[in-house]
Amino acid sequence: MLSNSLIEKDRAHYFHPVVPIRAHEERGVTVMQSGKGVFLTDSEGNELLDGFAGLWCVNAGYGHENVVAAATEQMQRLPYATGYFHFGSEPAIELAAKLAELSPGDLDHVFFTLGGSDAVDTVIRMVRYYFNARGESSKKHFIALEKGYHGSSSNGAGLTALPVFHDKFDLPMQWQHHIASPYPYRNEAATDEEIIAQGVANLKAKVAELGAENTAAFIMELVQGSGGVIVPPEGYAKAMEDTCRELGILFIVDEVITGFGRTGPMFGCEHEGLTPDFLTTAKGLTSGYAPMGAVFVSDRVYQTIADAAPEGVPFGHGFTYSGHPVSAAVALEVIKLYEGGMIENSKKVGAYFEAQLKTLLDHPLVGDVRAKGLLAAVEIVTDKSTKTKPAKEMNVAARLAKAGYENGVIFRAFADDVIGLAPPICITETEVDLLITRLRATLNTLLDLKG
Repeated sequence: MLSNSLIEKDRAHYFHPVVPIRAHEERGVTVMQSGKGVFLTDSEGNELLDGFAGLWCVNAGYGHENVVAAATEQMQRLPYATGYFHFGSEPAIELAAKLAELSPGDLDHVFFTLGGSDAVDTVIRMVRYYFNARGESSKKHFIALEKGYHGSSSNGAGLTALPVFHDKFDLPMQWQHHIASPYPYRNEAATDEEIIAQGVANLKAKVAELGAENTAAFIMELVQGSGGVIVPPEGYAKAMEDTCRELGILFIVDEVITGFGRTGPMFGCEHEGLTPDFLTTAKGLTSGYAPMGAVFVSDRVYQTIADAAPEGVPFGHGFTYSGHPVSAAVALEVIKLYEGGMIENSKKVGAYFEAQLKTLLDHPLVGDVRAKGLLAAVEIVTDKSTKTKPAKEMNVAARLAKAGYENGVIFRAFADDVIGLAPPICITETEVDLLITRLRATLNTLLDLKG
């Protein structure tokens, strides 16, 4: 009765993000009740292996009592403190210092947000402020990658390059531009070197088209998450960073998904020694236990922004919940888990995960398997030699999601016939084996696509 009541209340009142609205009303909500480790239990008592860590965010896994205790203690002591008007709280200050210590390059300054979308919006505002302060007020244009995802806020959704986030929203805006994704599986380039050269050439061409004097920044994910977990070749991001330096534009790395052990190290930037001007994070920052995001700002950019306003005039950007003390306390406790063994587990089990996923390449429907640590995708095709995608009327995404659930595994079933995977980084090799077994069983339910 409880779940039926909730389903009806949900149908009548809960406006869900990123679902087909009428289809959701007809289908009804799936209610989750509890979680432990890498497993979730729904309101019907079904136990499921969470192969997507909530929404790529529950990196540490479910049920850590030390995190709950940290949140409880902070709520009892000081549930809220603003960061405005020279105020602050101990957890927010300690977290900013800890993140600066962990960050690459000179990303020594941290601005707290509520999540990834407003982290990207914060960067956009800071970039504009920075160039206006430097007297380069014509530098307004931003460049991102096709298939990229940079949030769903009014500004960030235009840098996102997925049609569903643009249609009927009047996006992208005239200052937002996109160049081709590297997408190795569907790239005509024959080698990684060619893909990298192609990316550099595309960025240079777009800046030449816009004018370097008009171009502010280039933003990229180190792995393109919502675009289908597209893993660029090693060296691609570094080449794009070097090109930004050459062209005199800022280099922004979006690590909302890849940060905090998702690809192995604490930050994905460590793979190629990147030192961006801005870095956006969220999700794994608190392991999804509380809302929080963070923008890392390089010292060079920070000093320009700090010197720009007349004495006593505030920097006009902020949020009521910036540096929320409970979220900050949660993040500090979660980082202890990461440093206490989960980062090493992610590196070790991530390598095993990649190897085991590749065993699915023998499946008649699997065209590509791509992974970077515990972040991966399986791409479905009906003909491996031609890389033919299933017809839209085959409704592959919905069928995959339903079959996966029935087989006891949750993953992201992308609309373009890609399975996205991002299990908690506490996952064991035994649990990886279980995930692969359930995934193969799920794929087997779609064998009629070959007919």
